[in-house]
Amino acid sequence: MLSWLKNRRRKQLLAESFPAAWMEHLKRNVPYYAFVAADQQAQLRDDLRIFIAERQWVGCNGLEVTDEMRVTIAAQACLLVLGIQPTYHYDRIKSILIYPSAYRHPPALQRHSPIVDTSPVILGEAWPRSPIILSWKDVLAGSADPHDGSNVVFHEFAHHLDGLDGDTDGTPPLESREQYRIWDQVMDEEYQRLVRSLNEGTPSLLRGYGATNRAEFFAVTTEAFFECGQELRREHPELYDVLRGFYRQDPASWPQRLPDIDRGRQLRHRPECRHCRASDESAADSR
Repeated sequence: MLSWLKNRRRKQLLAESFPAAWMEHLKRNVPYYAFVAADQQAQLRDDLRIFIAERQWVGCNGLEVTDEMRVTIAAQACLLVLGIQPTYHYDRIKSILIYPSAYRHPPALQRHSPIVDTSPVILGEAWPRSPIILSWKDVLAGSADPHDGSNVVFHEFAHHLDGLDGDTDGTPPLESREQYRIWDQVMDEEYQRLVRSLNEGTPSLLRGYGATNRAEFFAVTTEAFFECGQELRREHPELYDVLRGFYRQDPASWPQRLPDIDRGRQLRHRPECRHCRASDESAADSR
């Protein structure tokens, strides 16, 4: 009965026209939207409307949540699962908390979740079951350049997908024993490769924060998969293939340039990402 009512509400919601103002937010703040095919754009619009309607949106530290924030976050979250069928609507996530910018909270609170970021400043968090917490300033920064390999929305929602099987361990729910076998082999090899790169001081396409643990490695590789698809396929072909098998998308085929949008406006929003620098340094220091 509850499922029938939910499906009925969703059908009624999608029967309405997509708000014109939302389309402007989508085109301005979510450049990935221009990269996918027309039928996927239509699905993404539907998915983000359901996502927005079924979440509680909470502004923190005096922030007033706007439609621009909802559309920008929802679109990127739904992009991650755009290729997964049947469509996953993040039913386990009940609320999205948004801070104006990077934030801190007491160490006692950090101990309650293994995937809470313990760096000096926090850009986002994914708590088991719910909620997702994000810095709005860094949400905009993450989508300002869709090819820099850094996106806090992709990162935190990857943590959520990772934990759907009950363990946030770098392995999301897969379909077969063979897929698990290949996943474990490739992820272990690539994780060790990143650790060696950091120890040796050699450059890597993947952010050093991914060497923190396997959960962070999956989140960081998800960022690279969607933002640096061609480079990831070229430099880490086996890693690219297992991620493509999970997400059922092929970002390496997307245009490797920004679409025709007001790129200058977006880049003015982009702050220095203290989280990435602090996290990379702490990952190196921990070994």
